[in-house]
Amino acid sequence: MRKLFARATMLAVVLSASFTVSEAQIPDGYYSSLKGKKGAALKNAVYEVIKDANVLSYGSGSGHTWEGFYTTDRTDENMVIDRYSYEEHYFGNIGSAVGGMNIEHSFPKSWWGGSKNQAYQDLFNLMPSESTINSKKSNYPMGEVTSGDIGNGCTKVGNGNNGYKLWEPADQWKGDFARGYMYMATAYQNLTWSGTQALQILQQGEYPTLQQWAYTLYMEWARTDKVDELEIQRNDAVYAIQGNRNPFVDFPNLMEYIWGDSVNYAFDPDRTLCVYGGGGGDGGGTVEPDPTPIETVVYEAAFTSTDGSCVIQDISVAGSLTVWSRSDKYGWVGNAFKNNQSNAAESILTTPEIDLGAFNKAKLSFEHAVNYKENPQELLSVDIILENGSVELGGIEWPAGNSWTFNNSGDIDISAYAGQKIKIGFHYRSTAEVTPAWEIKTLVVTGIYDPNGISTPTTDASKPDFSRPYDMFDAAGRKLRSAPQKGIVIIRQDGNTWKIKK
Repeated sequence: MRKLFARATMLAVVLSASFTVSEAQIPDGYYSSLKGKKGAALKNAVYEVIKDANVLSYGSGSGHTWEGFYTTDRTDENMVIDRYSYEEHYFGNIGSAVGGMNIEHSFPKSWWGGSKNQAYQDLFNLMPSESTINSKKSNYPMGEVTSGDIGNGCTKVGNGNNGYKLWEPADQWKGDFARGYMYMATAYQNLTWSGTQALQILQQGEYPTLQQWAYTLYMEWARTDKVDELEIQRNDAVYAIQGNRNPFVDFPNLMEYIWGDSVNYAFDPDRTLCVYGGGGGDGGGTVEPDPTPIETVVYEAAFTSTDGSCVIQDISVAGSLTVWSRSDKYGWVGNAFKNNQSNAAESILTTPEIDLGAFNKAKLSFEHAVNYKENPQELLSVDIILENGSVELGGIEWPAGNSWTFNNSGDIDISAYAGQKIKIGFHYRSTAEVTPAWEIKTLVVTGIYDPNGISTPTTDASKPDFSRPYDMFDAAGRKLRSAPQKGIVIIRQDGNTWKIKK
């Protein structure tokens, strides 16, 4: 919703009579096969979902590319949305080519040997482009241009630090093109790449397909230039034509589970952040404000039957001493009393990464028992582990420390870490004189959309700047793709929050 032309009027894609989208949404079950997958397996599962498209014929005329562009890349003023230049061009008749413009392939056909296959006609790979810059960017890969720019002030064309000839989109389109490249590297991972330019950015095979330098840069661009209204509308419009979607638009965090910081964690389309609000299977979209907080369990484990994918980090453990072990009767057990003696030790039992990015509040609770140490919090703690350190949690209801009776910790507020990725660490310490036995039976972490949690405006800015990137939520904390006709809208920008009543 932030892509603006010089006149600073908001762009809106107008859907033509040829291709219509009713209430745009992700179909129920469309992404269900992705659940539980990670890394290479997840990328292959995405490929199976999106690989088949009912593409238009290439060129102009009825049922051809330019008729598709009339639907996918036209403003309410009949202007062509050109992501490569700032020149203004206007559509004529539906299906007619626009003078001075080309059909530009983001992935050139030479990269797969030149055949006019599905990739050659895929609207996710095609954009209208002013012809001069189209010629200048040639078949170069997309990357960061650092010198020798011969572009047009919108798109750069020149040299990169890696020694390659590259083209670079304007800042306001970087995320769009990055997610487009991720789509192409997944939907067509079965192709054989050929030629110097292709192999600078791609490698053969289903995973990772993109070279490391490329996916690292594109994820950086995608994080900075987030999915907005215009990109969502184009995704919906192409889906109405081709019957497949760009999942990297629907799920902005999906890239992290394929190439980024979450490749070792299972993806769940019903729980991860979706541009329509909630998970991908519900078809979400704009909803009426709901004053009731919505709670979602994001991590749950009964340690008597599973290890919960937890890992052990020994900090100070002597010799062959094992502090943590799992029991089908008691769950995870921390105990440094071995060989009939107490042992000084320090070890942390850590959960896998828990993504609270889609929530504005959170809480956790667990069942535990402690014996052989009264006032157990003097040696034991529960920590929130972040990328840059850890914080000890307060507010825990500790057992007396002199029995094997399980107690509930109570609901512990961890809302300070909502919006982040965290791990939970059960931090065990003992001395040569005192050795607690700590049993942890269950753990539940809950994310919460609380309408009262995001509705208080900050005071360091008077109003949002709608010409720059911002996020929009309903009163229940769910991200919106468009503003409702009435109700409460929450705007977030640069760390500031505004509550707007319509």
